[in-house]
Amino acid sequence: MTRLFVMTTATLTGIIGLLLGLLLSLQPDRPASAPAPAAAVTDRDGAPPVTEVADVRPPSPTSLNFADIAARMNPAVVNIDATARSRRARRLIEEGTRRGPDDPFDPGRRGADTPRRGTGTGFLIDAAGHILTNHHVIEGAERLTVKLADGRNLRADVIGSDPDTDIALIKVGPGTFPHAILGDSSKLRVGEWVCAIGNPLAYEHTVTVGVISFLGRKLFDPSLDNYIQTDAAISFGNSGGPLINSRGQVIGINSAVSRQASNIGFAVPINQARSVIPQLKKQGRVERGYIGLTLRDVDPDLQSSLKLARADGALVQDVAPGSPGARVGLRPYDVIVSVDGTAVRTQDRLTRDIAERQPGSSARLEFVRDGRTHVVSVKLAERPRVAVDRAPASAERSTQRTGPGELGLSLIEIDDSNAHRFDIPAGMTGLLVQRVEPLSVAYDGGIERGSIILEVNRQPVNSIAGWRRIVGAARPGDVLAVFLYEPELDQRAIRTVRTESR
Repeated sequence: MTRLFVMTTATLTGIIGLLLGLLLSLQPDRPASAPAPAAAVTDRDGAPPVTEVADVRPPSPTSLNFADIAARMNPAVVNIDATARSRRARRLIEEGTRRGPDDPFDPGRRGADTPRRGTGTGFLIDAAGHILTNHHVIEGAERLTVKLADGRNLRADVIGSDPDTDIALIKVGPGTFPHAILGDSSKLRVGEWVCAIGNPLAYEHTVTVGVISFLGRKLFDPSLDNYIQTDAAISFGNSGGPLINSRGQVIGINSAVSRQASNIGFAVPINQARSVIPQLKKQGRVERGYIGLTLRDVDPDLQSSLKLARADGALVQDVAPGSPGARVGLRPYDVIVSVDGTAVRTQDRLTRDIAERQPGSSARLEFVRDGRTHVVSVKLAERPRVAVDRAPASAERSTQRTGPGELGLSLIEIDDSNAHRFDIPAGMTGLLVQRVEPLSVAYDGGIERGSIILEVNRQPVNSIAGWRRIVGAARPGDVLAVFLYEPELDQRAIRTVRTESR
């Protein structure tokens, strides 16, 4: 009985094992890329089981198919050739016109210079043939030739341009043209992958890839600049070309490149271009609202130094003479806290809000002065074009000066006897910054050589002795609000400087 039982048990065990093996062999194989099931792990301290997260890696940048994006976008990207007579040739033509038909202008006889030529990039934005590019690409051009991706060369007309944002709109036609899809630059994120297409150094339809490095970069005009910074290679000739996101949409117009590095480029956000296209089509230029204020954000240091009750709003640094702001009595140190009932969080947003309004319209400003709230209604003027930068003020010799002392500044007294030596408004007094010591607190605070210091913590400083008295009374760690005039910009500004231990 025992032997028979053992044999029967062994036989049944073998049959069961065979059936189990057959069943397992019929199950489908799990793909090698499939994640392993999560495992339950018990904490050593007896806490409830914790589920381990599977190793999920983000997709590789190479999984973004920029080849397909470039193939779709290339037909909409154009090469722009801008030609103009040389300055000497234009002058000779004007002279010939004044001489009259009896003495016509002969370029060969007078040896006129050859025409000036420049190249850039642009991209079609609609089937009708409108092309976006940079203002500096077409500036001064007397003839524009656009080369399409299919090899055709067409003459183009300037519809309008906006030097303040470096945007221009030109047009080819008649005909029906392939065009790009415009995206939404307000949704961009730092680190997002982008590509640029253009004609750098005349190498047509060059494609480069990189990421967005920074958003809202200020380069030329701090009140309007909002550049996208990218490390996608941009070179001379890329100007006016599209910066494209991973969905194949244009989110910027490539405009500038750093001279110090080959991998730092800048693009105008496409939303900024969208906002001016209607005016460019209608009147060929852009009109913007203007109050005439130079502003800065209220930060903790400024709030502390000026003893402001609020940490938000836009602080007035300067008011242009004769401007709408001056006419309603706005003054430096006023803090604008709302426009038409909408709170002002940053000076940048306030400036853009006013610039987006039409000249002649009105805005209701609420501001705080010396702790008291005031409300004024201001009628906007038209924003003037960007002024040409002037040469920095020179620091000539004067008997009233300091060496590198308080805050790391060398200063010269400015008064009626020597004001004519410096590029400053008549009647202005203060202290001219002759030198800023490197690695000093003044250097860290952004005070530059050539500036004229007018006040410190709202106290006028007209002499070296007065400067030393105010600065000398500050304790280590105190923040000083330095109100100064910047001749290069022809405007006033406030810089905050934190004192150090002596």
